[in-house]
Amino acid sequence: MATTTDDPDNPEPVPGMTDTPFGSALSERYLVYALSTITARSLPDLRDGLKPVHRRLLWAMRAMRLDPSQGYKKSARVVGDVIGKFHPHGDVAVYDAMVRLAQDFSLRYPLVDGQGNFGNIDGDNAAAYRYTEARLTRVAVDLMQGLDEGTVDFKPTYNGEDEEPEIMPGLFPNLLANGASGIAVGMATNIPPHNAAEVIDAALLLIENPRAELAELLEHVKGPDFPTGGIVVDSAETIRQAYATGRGGFRVRARYSTGKLESGGWEADGIEKQPGGTWQLVISEIPYGVAKGKLIEQIAQLIADKKLPILEDVRDESAEDLRIVIEPKSRNVDPDILKESLYRLTDLESRFALNLNVLDATRTPKVMGLHQLLTEWLTHQIVVLIRRAQHRINKIDDRLELVAGYIIAFLNLDRIIAIIRTEDEPKPVMIAEFILTDRQAEAILNMRLRSLRKLEEMELKREQADLTAEREELVKLVESPQRQRTRLRKDLEKLRTVYGLDTLLGARRTTIAEAAPARDIPLDAMIEKEPVTVILSKRGWIRAQRGHVAADQWAEFKFKDGDELLFAAHAQTTDKLLVAASDGRFFTIGADKLPGGRGFGEPLRLMVDIDPEARIVAMIPAHADGRLLLASSSGHGFVAQMGEVVAETRKGRGVVNLKTGAQLAIVRAIGPGDDSVAVVGDNRKLVVFPISEVPVMARGQGVMLQRYRDGGLSDAISFAFAEGLSWAMGGDTGRTRTETDLVPWRVARGAAGRMPPTGFPRNNRFG
Repeated sequence: MATTTDDPDNPEPVPGMTDTPFGSALSERYLVYALSTITARSLPDLRDGLKPVHRRLLWAMRAMRLDPSQGYKKSARVVGDVIGKFHPHGDVAVYDAMVRLAQDFSLRYPLVDGQGNFGNIDGDNAAAYRYTEARLTRVAVDLMQGLDEGTVDFKPTYNGEDEEPEIMPGLFPNLLANGASGIAVGMATNIPPHNAAEVIDAALLLIENPRAELAELLEHVKGPDFPTGGIVVDSAETIRQAYATGRGGFRVRARYSTGKLESGGWEADGIEKQPGGTWQLVISEIPYGVAKGKLIEQIAQLIADKKLPILEDVRDESAEDLRIVIEPKSRNVDPDILKESLYRLTDLESRFALNLNVLDATRTPKVMGLHQLLTEWLTHQIVVLIRRAQHRINKIDDRLELVAGYIIAFLNLDRIIAIIRTEDEPKPVMIAEFILTDRQAEAILNMRLRSLRKLEEMELKREQADLTAEREELVKLVESPQRQRTRLRKDLEKLRTVYGLDTLLGARRTTIAEAAPARDIPLDAMIEKEPVTVILSKRGWIRAQRGHVAADQWAEFKFKDGDELLFAAHAQTTDKLLVAASDGRFFTIGADKLPGGRGFGEPLRLMVDIDPEARIVAMIPAHADGRLLLASSSGHGFVAQMGEVVAETRKGRGVVNLKTGAQLAIVRAIGPGDDSVAVVGDNRKLVVFPISEVPVMARGQGVMLQRYRDGGLSDAISFAFAEGLSWAMGGDTGRTRTETDLVPWRVARGAAGRMPPTGFPRNNRFG
């Protein structure tokens, strides 16, 4: 019977098996996996800003000679070469990485020039790799410049059949220029794109002054420069803190504009006038990483859910340029409030988190600030410069060795020819007689007869002199840090002319402009303003009739059998209605929340928690600067600001404290010119006194307005003393009477009063 590893009757160990605790075995293997993910998949190298898959893609395309000057080749060929020779992973992952390198809305400086459908800013996927073609861009060529000059080390591929570079040696600052993102095990990276010219300027500053402060660097690196444009609205201090620590974030907003001006700026605020006095907002740029299609769906959902009532419609009118049209509900909508609302409720403002976590020259993950990152990148470029110079020195030494041999041959041409003609083995003889190296002798033997011209000797001596002079300069460069910095500065300045801010590719796209402090958006700004007439019946049913119905038509309102009108008021849908109950509590209802006027409405008690024993005393539209005269049946009262009695919950707010047995009797709005108060009691006694004698309170019992021996307060009203006191006449005439001579009734607050003028209503009400 064969021995198996799961045979319980065979206690002998299997060859090659070790007994290890499960916990330690798991931790060791997980650590290996984590390190592999961090160093070989998710984090970019600060020296070239690439992950292995991107580096292998560029290397494979270079090997296929897909230069910008050459024709395109199928993406399938590139993907096949990458996964077959260098990157043994799935073709989908490799092609997705290649697609991103070609998208001008994903990379600030694309490394792949794609032909065909490589996706779009709407969020649509690219076509399959059998349909698309690609080649390298000028940026990719600059990033790989120097691969054949001994600037970097090469390592064997996964199967040992080929070699690939460990990093790319080019001078283009790809890490910051194109950014990177990735999630590893226990760490992540997120680096926004920047403007290459600004990064180069900051690097030049560090070359001149390695101890430069971060503030000096930020005079050049203003902030991220996203390929999709937009506006970074963070403060200078927030940006400085992010670059100082390598962690932080940037708030990016869409740009409202109707196009770019010839001067290079943008048209103001994106408001596009329409016929009839209407207008619409036009969005020309959206935040980086936001898919246009999903953004429009998000805005449309706000309209469908009625979460932004001041918004009417959203349309995508994009062609070659992005153009999203936002249409307000009416021309009376405040454009700034609409913008601010969209920023808060949609991805028209998004946050790009900064996490400068990269692999340094020793392949160690580290979160760096801007100063450290640029310093280490410059250190790498110095190493590349020295290696390139040393490689060239070695090439010159090899050539000088051969040139020296050629010159010896020309000086002894006849003897060399004789040796070749007479000796069976001329090489050893030449080496011994002229003290040549093996390479020199072999090169002389391989010379063509046409090279034996006299002119060739002169050219060899000139070449020897030129190479010797070049070698001396290179040796000085290798030995002098100052020369290295000078040479690097010149190379960077030359590169900057290609990606300068005045070039089409290098012009800054993202504006850095600190936003104004966030403004509180009033709730009524979210509501379309239109006039309504609010109707409240005696049984407590409430509704809102569209438009301001004239008071003489209120009798035409329909109610349920046995019900009738209690209160009616003209308001706007943006208003809050104050409902006062006889127990002294105030309740608040939004006019926009009321049912329409087609039916009988809804019970008010379903909207707010009014005590069943309490009756409704008043219903008044609230105004921010309005005042109320409040009085109880006991004769006490005070003045309250409308804004201070607005309730935030269904339970309302207790405003008037009542004596035992008393009720809130009067709630009246005080007119802007009112300076006096008139109070009449159940005993038909009238008093008039200045309103200044009534205190302004937010809550309480108030002061005695009129004193009674029996009965209580019947009515109270504020008025302008100079205009006299008016009251409604009896009957259906609708006439009023005004008494201007009120001196006999003008007394101090709290007096008993005297009988009202002749003709005062028998119900003791002012109307």
